[in-house]
Amino acid sequence: MLEAIYNYRFISETLATAGQPTEAQFAELCQAGFKVIVNLALPTSDNALPDERSVVQNQGMMYVLIPVVWDKPEFSDFARFQQVMADHSEDKVFVHCAANMRVSAFVYLYRRLSGVPQSVAEHSLYSIWTPNPIWQTFIQRVLEQNFLDRSLPL
Repeated sequence: MLEAIYNYRFISETLATAGQPTEAQFAELCQAGFKVIVNLALPTSDNALPDERSVVQNQGMMYVLIPVVWDKPEFSDFARFQQVMADHSEDKVFVHCAANMRVSAFVYLYRRLSGVPQSVAEHSLYSIWTPNPIWQTFIQRVLEQNFLDRSLPL
């Protein structure tokens, strides 16, 4: 049951997010039709699987690691995430990190920049956490860099 994955969130028919899945939960993700697993956590994050890439690939899914340093998210990290999402827009994608905090911020930004209304995009973000000052600044800068109204609230 996918809802048992820590902080699991169904975003759309082709996108779901969560904290760190177990090896058995990766098998469930495969059975649920996910084709691409994106991991935004560091290999040293809490509960990280020692060889997650192999676990995922052995299930027949594609694995993408974009290690986002918790207290130093980078524009380049988000740009890579955007590219992966664009490259797999027709695939069922599961994105995770340690607790779904990095992911909820990245998915919020991705959805906003894809035209999803703020009120819709922010629901999944705030259901996980209220971003701390580092992440609030990062989110605002990404929005500004992408030519959205600078006065948009988070």
